[in-house]
Amino acid sequence: MSARHYIDEKILELAKSALNKKAAYGTDIDLSQFEEAEEKDQISELSKLPEEIQKTILNAGIEVSEEGRAGSFLQLDHSVVYRRLQQRYQGQLEILDINEALEKYPEVREKYFWKAVKPDRDKYTAFSATHPAHGYFIRVFKGQKVEKPIQACLLLQENARIQNVHNIVILEEGAEVQIINGCATAPKVKEGLHIGISEFYLEKGSRLTFTMVHNWAEDFYVRPRGVTVVEDDAVFVSNYVLLKPVKSIQSFPIAILKGKNSVASFNSLLYGLKDSEIDMGSHIILEGENSSGQAISRAIVKDSAKIYSRGILEARQNLSKAHLDCRGILLSSDGMMYAVPELLSQGAPQSHLSHEAAIGPIAEEEIEYLMSRGLSKDEAISLITQGFMDVKILGLPKQLENYIQELILQTQEENM
Repeated sequence: MSARHYIDEKILELAKSALNKKAAYGTDIDLSQFEEAEEKDQISELSKLPEEIQKTILNAGIEVSEEGRAGSFLQLDHSVVYRRLQQRYQGQLEILDINEALEKYPEVREKYFWKAVKPDRDKYTAFSATHPAHGYFIRVFKGQKVEKPIQACLLLQENARIQNVHNIVILEEGAEVQIINGCATAPKVKEGLHIGISEFYLEKGSRLTFTMVHNWAEDFYVRPRGVTVVEDDAVFVSNYVLLKPVKSIQSFPIAILKGKNSVASFNSLLYGLKDSEIDMGSHIILEGENSSGQAISRAIVKDSAKIYSRGILEARQNLSKAHLDCRGILLSSDGMMYAVPELLSQGAPQSHLSHEAAIGPIAEEEIEYLMSRGLSKDEAISLITQGFMDVKILGLPKQLENYIQELILQTQEENM
């Protein structure tokens, strides 16, 4: 049985004031068209899931056998149905349902819950704060370096439902971990909405590599809301991969570099397919001395898809630097890409902020050269786009890098 939903009156009051507040970006969604899901039963292992569900989560980066994973977490619709920590990692970290953590640890309620993401940010955060939510709580203890990734899967199994998720990740001083977060819909799901609140806290000298793979349905709406707070000498690496069509996704995660020598890196690989509307970006706020950041985006637009690629680098500290690199390829005359890089320096005249942005077609001479070497036109385009969607920018371990590369190749084969 899931832990009870934690309610804080001050949070509720703030959230209620924003229940009708439209988001700054993205299509406005009528939340009343979706229902809340019923509770699901626990499972004893991931291999007990139906075969079609196993295949779905595999395509979102989740290893059903759990081989090579430190721990696993699975939420179906509204219910946390599975969580497991491998025996050898007991005492190094913990994985809980967020409501268990809120019930068990007063400091989580006082220091972390709705402290980075504000409940009155928009109608989606407001909905999340005023309705029962589940999600994961992951804490890596001081000095622990977890060499195997943790995998977490958030899956929609029923049609026309809202999945309300609130995740908190805490890395204590000197801790290191990789998290693979797979989000997906079951094959029978045609429409629905995922609201995901993520609050990450990186203490001094810690390092988090967070890789998110999305595998949604074509008429599905997605509204993640995430903020990461990075302290002295800590490093946050966020990787995002979207390879399937989706109705509308709007995400603009924020990294606040509070600490001295703190670092944040956002990397994204996006395939815009069919009539997808993808509004993605990141916002790096440089507050700490010698803080630094980078945001790299690679996007391919096909069919009638639309991609809005945003990025804000904001310097509030003289000794800081950051770079934004946004590039897109259009493969269709019906597609659209809009790149919006922004640089903002406030009271930091010696900070260094820079950006590069480029949108265009594949050069004909590149295609002709490869065709002269015996490739068909489609094969030439596939090879060029494969090189453009360079998985190496994500800085992943080799095994996971190879896995993401396989997903990209599969996407190309299905859509080229």
